[in-house]
Parts: sequence; C-alpha cells; structure tokens
Amino acid sequence: MNPALPINARRSLLGLALGAALCASLQGCVPLVVGATAVGSMAAVDRRSIGVQTDDKTIELKGEGRASKITGDKGRVAITSYNRMVVITGEVTDEKMKAEVEAQIKTLGDLKRLENDLEVAPVSSVSARSADLLITSKVKAAIIDTKDLYISAFKIHTDRGVVYLMGRVTQREAKLGGEVARNAAANIRKVVTLFEYISEDELLELKAKPSPENGRAPASTK
Repeated sequence: MNPALPINARRSLLGLALGAALCASLQGCVPLVVGATAVGSMAAVDRRSIGVQTDDKTIELKGEGRASKITGDKGRVAITSYNRMVVITGEVTDEKMKAEVEAQIKTLGDLKRLENDLEVAPVSSVSARSADLLITSKVKAAIIDTKDLYISAFKIHTDRGVVYLMGRVTQREAKLGGEVARNAAANIRKVVTLFEYISEDELLELKAKPSPENGRAPASTK
C-alpha cells in the first residue's frame, strides 16, 4: 500500500477505482459520490494545470463528436487526451475512414502528439467494452496499491484489451507503472505507454507546490 495515505483512504480509493468502472458500464448509473476531501486530494496532485485539464476534456468531447459524424453507426471512436497528447482507439470500416477521423482530430489545435490506433474491424460488443472497463479499474487499483506511484499522475484507457498509460511521470514511475499495469489482469493484450517525462527534481517541485484547489498561493522563493 502507498504509505502516503491513511489505510481508510487507501481502501476508499481502491473501492472507487473498481466502482467507477462498474458504474460506467451500466446505463443510467447514478454518479458516484465520494467525500470532498478524497476528491480534493486526488485533484490537488494532478500534474497538469487546470487549464490543460480543461483543454484535454474539450479535445476528447469535440474529437468524439467529429468522429461520430464520419463513422455514424458503422464505427466506434474513443479519443483520450492527456496534456494534449492524444490517442485514437476503436473500430472503423476501412483505411479511408481511419484517415478521415485522424484528419478531423488534427484540426482540434496544437496537439503535442497524435497516435492513431483505430482498427479496421467490426464494432466491438458491449461485453467486450465492459471487459475493457474492468481491466482499467484493475490497473487503477493496482497503481493505487503500489508504493511510490500516484494514481492522479496517470491516465488509463483500455480498448480491445490494450492498456494505454498516459501521464507526466519520471522514468522511474514510468517503468514501475508499466510493470504494474502488465500484471494487473490476465486478459491484457499489451500495454502502450504515451508518457511525457519529467525529472525527479521537477517531481519534488510539483509535490512542494500548493495547488489552486486549496486556495493557497505558492510560497515566495525570493
């Protein structure tokens, strides 16, 4: 267990990671409600600024909206963005549709990286997508349960049994996170890492810097 968190908080986070994926797989599921302290703690250590977090969500929403206009009911496209590094997953009918989707996503702005992992294949079943959500929840739980790893430093997406790990992490965190993810579930096809690397010194600075969520400004360095 991560010693940085009290045991009750660790148990809550593990339950949240598993419950969130289960909830997401059920239609009409009521959103999970957790204590404000737990939510605040997780948001406070996100290694992106509030503005970048908003940009990433906008990229995902706009990207999937534009992709759906191209694929209709003949394809399925998921857009995952972290710090403007974007991965496209899902299924399309042919290479032409795959290229059209990519071209549309490129119009969303100044993306740092774009990985097009769309597969030419039939649209995956609901059960297959539920299995992907379960894999994601297991990877999250495994990261939460690992010393020196912080779940808020990672973004995890699973599609067709492939786990995508994204985040701003050190080389040490990247290596350990990849190992943890690969061993989190038996039905993982492979793990793809799309990290932006920071130094250990940068990590220490991030840990020391108060976040905007708690209403405190960073201490003066003068």
